[in-house]
Amino acid sequence: MGSTSSAARETAPPATTGRRGAVVAALMLSMALAALDATIVSTAVPQIVGDLGGFSVFSWLFSGYLLAVTVTLPVYGKLSDTFGRKPVLIAGSVVFLLGSLLCAVAWNMGALIAFRVVQGLGGGALQGTVQTLAADLYPLKERPKIQSKLSTVWAVSAVAGPGLGGVLAAYADWRWIFLVNLPIGVVALWLIVRHLHEPERETVPHARVDWAGAVAVFACGGVLLTALVQGGVAWPWLSAPSLALFGAGLALVAVVVLVERRAAEPIIPGWVWRRRTIAAVNLALGALGLLMVAPSVFLPTYAQSVLGLAPVAAGFVLSVWTLSWPVSAALSQHVYRRIGFRNTAMLGIGTAALILFAFPFLPYPGQAWQPTLLMLLLGAALGLFQLPLIVGVQSTVGWAERGTATASVLFCRQTGQTIGAAVFGAVANGVLAARLGGAGDLDSVTRALDAGTAPEATRRAIADAVHAVYLGAAGAAALAFLVLLFLAPRKFPVLED
Repeated sequence: MGSTSSAARETAPPATTGRRGAVVAALMLSMALAALDATIVSTAVPQIVGDLGGFSVFSWLFSGYLLAVTVTLPVYGKLSDTFGRKPVLIAGSVVFLLGSLLCAVAWNMGALIAFRVVQGLGGGALQGTVQTLAADLYPLKERPKIQSKLSTVWAVSAVAGPGLGGVLAAYADWRWIFLVNLPIGVVALWLIVRHLHEPERETVPHARVDWAGAVAVFACGGVLLTALVQGGVAWPWLSAPSLALFGAGLALVAVVVLVERRAAEPIIPGWVWRRRTIAAVNLALGALGLLMVAPSVFLPTYAQSVLGLAPVAAGFVLSVWTLSWPVSAALSQHVYRRIGFRNTAMLGIGTAALILFAFPFLPYPGQAWQPTLLMLLLGAALGLFQLPLIVGVQSTVGWAERGTATASVLFCRQTGQTIGAAVFGAVANGVLAARLGGAGDLDSVTRALDAGTAPEATRRAIADAVHAVYLGAAGAAALAFLVLLFLAPRKFPVLED
């Protein structure tokens, strides 16, 4: 712990308020870019497919981007600890903007998917480094301010993304979805270059980068996440492609362990899992990613198919949790200063478990205000859960380990979402098959409802499928609660600023 203590004293430079304000503005713009590009493409798919073709593979516009973001998070985290946050953020911004420009000039669907992957390679640097810099810039007592600002940016972007994408596709051209990134990104990049000045610190001569580990992590994550994303969609779970990918992924896991054990400076160091605090938070936020799939993926279908709401109204039912989440996150500091990081997070996730468990007991078909109220409460509960854990983990490590620790928790959350989409998709389709005599899956059934050709029994089957997903999400929340209860220390070993 000696090196960790010395690293803890290496804080952000004593910048003026104006300089720090400029850097915070740059971080918020960068976070907005990363958040928007996860959702902005969705409403423009018809125009993109109509122009470029490739309907059978268009889902990779989302999967390719998210896979690239997820598998690069650990790599960028380690690089930022080795070389500093500024060069990693600048490099990631340049790659992201280059990917945006290439997407705007794509000539077919294959090229657009490839360029979305390039975007994701830069997006991983934006997400991880922005969160790490937020902790560098502010001492512990002030970190909730910047984290709540970033949460607000993410929430607004998540809500505004689909609408903005639809407007640009309808009244301009879908290529502007990517071109709009350029002026925003250039402003953020200029602010970072001009105003971010990292402190002088001791550097290790001839710092060695574990490139073999980086390639192994990237390959392993890419193969396993591809198997999860495409399993049950592009091919059956027990088909040859699925089994081959999972087999290759497990073999690559062994390769990663072997390479990382031999590396002098591994991309995923062993201490990430040996320290109780970080290991517990990693698992808890993985469960958070898992449970977030239930509302974000399945609630809009429920609102339209069961409640009979229009797409805009269904979007509002989901979006209300993005209103209460950042407010609760901003207020969480008043709770964890009294009862600690762990207990605050347990209070939040325990409440979330009860809310998710209550969803299946809503009356059928019910009123729109009922799931809306639950989503408002769920956002408040999860704001009380996530922010204390991120701030808590960042406060237990020094500068030289903060990038790796932050990237590890974000990586686990992203991986949880990918696993959740696969698992809950299988659960929903399984319930539908049981209720409808083995006919169809959720996508085909909802299309039939939109066309007005499905009977009332189908609506009830969809309600049952979504209820089963919410029960699974409640189980994930309960699992996170148990992880914190039995694995996390009662008091996080916070280092002095």
